[in-house]
Amino acid sequence: MVQMKKHKIYEAELIQPACPYCGSLAFLHNGHLITNIRYLTANASHPATIRLAKQRVRCRDCSRWSMAQSELASKYCSISNASKLKILSALTEDCSMTSIASENNVSVNTVQRVLGSCSHRFLDSYEYLPAHLAFDEFKGVDRQLHFICLDGDSHQVVQILRTRYKKNLLKYFGRFSPQARANVRTVTMDLNFYYQDIVRACFPNAQIVIDRFHMIQMLTRSFNSLRVKVMKTFDKRSRQYQLLKSPWKLYLKKFDELEKVHPRYNWHYKDCLTQAQVVTEGINTSTTLENSYNLMQSFIQAVETDNTHELKSLINCQDQIGTLMHKILLTFKHNLTAVLNGAALPYSNGCLEGFNRKIKQIERTAFGYSNFTNLLTRIRLEEDLYKEKEPNSLLMTA
Repeated sequence: MVQMKKHKIYEAELIQPACPYCGSLAFLHNGHLITNIRYLTANASHPATIRLAKQRVRCRDCSRWSMAQSELASKYCSISNASKLKILSALTEDCSMTSIASENNVSVNTVQRVLGSCSHRFLDSYEYLPAHLAFDEFKGVDRQLHFICLDGDSHQVVQILRTRYKKNLLKYFGRFSPQARANVRTVTMDLNFYYQDIVRACFPNAQIVIDRFHMIQMLTRSFNSLRVKVMKTFDKRSRQYQLLKSPWKLYLKKFDELEKVHPRYNWHYKDCLTQAQVVTEGINTSTTLENSYNLMQSFIQAVETDNTHELKSLINCQDQIGTLMHKILLTFKHNLTAVLNGAALPYSNGCLEGFNRKIKQIERTAFGYSNFTNLLTRIRLEEDLYKEKEPNSLLMTA
């Protein structure tokens, strides 16, 4: 059984005040155009419709036809501008288009048209670039990687591009004026090899900064891989195997944060030990594992204290460490200046990682996007600064 909604209908007539072409008041009446305009209501279960009769006239002086228009709705449109503004306001929040359409008594296609009419507002300006940039990528339409660039100071989006290919990035940044590109002082990134080529080619005064989080992440992953490799050399019922397997999260924490006073019993290795004792006994099972752990801990401490001299000596370490960690140190050595900049300068990709998390939430709410323009417009709409614009400037003709 279909449940009927209570529907309020208001009838009104719109009269043409004067000829829009010559300003004459001499009209020849030619009937009305009846338009049913959906208007917003406080309760979506009681929709309201304004049945507006627009007067059609012919000017006796200039012989031109015209029809009365109102700010209530655009010409030949049955959705009120107030409803569009409410839809636009809802698009700045984390909610699906289906729920927005249901709350405003419109179709999903109407919500999509309102979203599409905003895309032209985000035009590129090639006269200015921030002094501090952050580069990264995220998965978007069809699981492809899209390039994103943020302002390192204000955390505002500079640009989001459909692809992250080197030729496309060089073409985009090449459009900026030489003065704008010379204004860039630092570019923060991960260890993506061609991002550095782009910085050297486009920004003559910029320093390359490797993000601290990515450096530590690479070291901890290499150590974790070595821990698993050493663990598998022991019997599964042995004490060494259990010490390296069950408390694996303790090995990835900073040693200063481990519990050193109150021991706890663990049924895996049938002993009562503190967290520090567990880690110490676990890394003592292998010299390579112990050296790798000490290097990882020293590296984290050097990065946190901005100790570039200690960082440089750790990168040139000659101790016996894991193969993967050795390769990572060689990578750091090859990018030594950028790595040291990551420890010495206060800029990082933390703002960009947080914004990528917000993009993932936008995609999750919409169950994915198949149109890159719609995804880009929705991301821009959900930026906080867009909400601060005056409501009158957001009215559109969708």
